[in-house]
Amino acid sequence: MKTDVKAKLESLGKTLPVAALPVAAYVPAIRTGNLVFTAGQLPLVEGKMADTGKVGAEITPERAKELAEICALNCLAAVNTVADVNKIVKIVRVVGYVNGVSGYVNQPIVVNGASELFLAIWGDAAKHARSAVGIAELPLNSPVEIELTVEVED
Repeated sequence: MKTDVKAKLESLGKTLPVAALPVAAYVPAIRTGNLVFTAGQLPLVEGKMADTGKVGAEITPERAKELAEICALNCLAAVNTVADVNKIVKIVRVVGYVNGVSGYVNQPIVVNGASELFLAIWGDAAKHARSAVGIAELPLNSPVEIELTVEVED
């Protein structure tokens, strides 16, 4: 069964953004065969950071989870640059990087912001492998960054 991603997002009160322009020498996503790999996506909204700082200091875990969802939307926008998002048949892997204060250990809760969005869109087809990694710093002082790997049909 195909998923109309834009319609599903609309039913969730969300929209598919335009892919962010790269901030260095890379592309937002690349396809090889039926797999699409995204570059790490930040919580950019209309080209500007939605929030900055460290989780556990300037950023609450709840806000960081919201920012991870924005990153996930940006991942879908990146996928859409190389393959129609409606052709996604499986969320394969999610990697989340969380810029937390020293001692912050709840990275999985933050990255759930991305995982839960994918589950809301694709249900069982969104069950994925995942890593949630604590990191000392991220580009542009982002609290979170998400990478996505999906399988698409031809």
